[in-house]
Amino acid sequence: MKKLQKLAKLMSNHTALVVIAFAVVTFIFPAWMAWVNHAWFTDFATNRFTSQTLIIGVIMMSMGMSMTTNDFKILAQRPLDIFIGAAAQYCVMPFLAFALVHLLRLPSDLALGLILVGCCPGGVSSNVMSYLCHGDVAFSVGMTTASTILAPVMTPLLVSLLASGATVHIKAFPMFVSIIETVILPVAVGFALNAFLGKNKRFQEFQKLMPAVAVLGLAFVVGGVVNSQGASFFTSGLVIFLAVFLHNGLGYLLGYVVGIFTGMNKAKRRTISIEVGMQNAGMATNLATTTAQFAAMPNAAIIAAVSCVWHSISGTILAGFFAWLDKKAEEPHNEKAAAVSKNAASAD
Repeated sequence: MKKLQKLAKLMSNHTALVVIAFAVVTFIFPAWMAWVNHAWFTDFATNRFTSQTLIIGVIMMSMGMSMTTNDFKILAQRPLDIFIGAAAQYCVMPFLAFALVHLLRLPSDLALGLILVGCCPGGVSSNVMSYLCHGDVAFSVGMTTASTILAPVMTPLLVSLLASGATVHIKAFPMFVSIIETVILPVAVGFALNAFLGKNKRFQEFQKLMPAVAVLGLAFVVGGVVNSQGASFFTSGLVIFLAVFLHNGLGYLLGYVVGIFTGMNKAKRRTISIEVGMQNAGMATNLATTTAQFAAMPNAAIIAAVSCVWHSISGTILAGFFAWLDKKAEEPHNEKAAAVSKNAASAD
């Protein structure tokens, strides 16, 4: 168990490298991640239940295992935070995408794809990043849930507004079922396990493995996207990567600025930065590949797929940077404590 815990800590400290490694290997050998996209069955709401669905559920359960009743009490006491987060989600990224489309003079299919990504809700991966960088996990889950519940209305409305009248038809009920299956239910199971077994020493030791489970699950999800769309990543040139990079990076920055101007603490600022910058590009990819409107616009799906992979990679880098800042901040305190302990031992 100790060796597994050391491995888990190593993986969480090098999340970006793990995710990038999986993405690169899958790009070279795409078949090894084909299982992630395997559909096992279709649920009553016509959602395809794939291996990726199960992986995301396990990730969310691992985060639920880190949450306590106090987290949800605090969340219920701060609806204003959730409102600010959801408002930022549907203001910053859609209009930032719209500005970049005109600034970079993107072709119509790439423009529609980027706007679609910008108008989607926050992604599940953002919850993982908040967890890994010592952000506010309850706030992160609350933001993801709120933005996803609003998505059946906000996503098609904003796409129609910003993409010159384009219409994206999204069925509300399947999306509600999907958020319950992949976010709410797994988090509830993890929370219940922590509530009933949290004082058990063996369970506490098991909890220390959860960061590695989240990292590995995220790597599998990214590998699945590369498996399905990787062959198309480089067909449209540098402009795709430039658009995705600017959209994502400026989203992180503006999200953090929103946190500063609304008086949020450090953990919340990190969370809202990641939540705003990381969109549910997987949802955008799915819409762009399954909606009839996009059949003649394959590049819309490509820019969405590139966003899906890059958001996960950049999110792990940003989460790692925030965690590194915490580590650097703790070093002087640890050195001082060690010095005091040494002096006390010498005096004895």
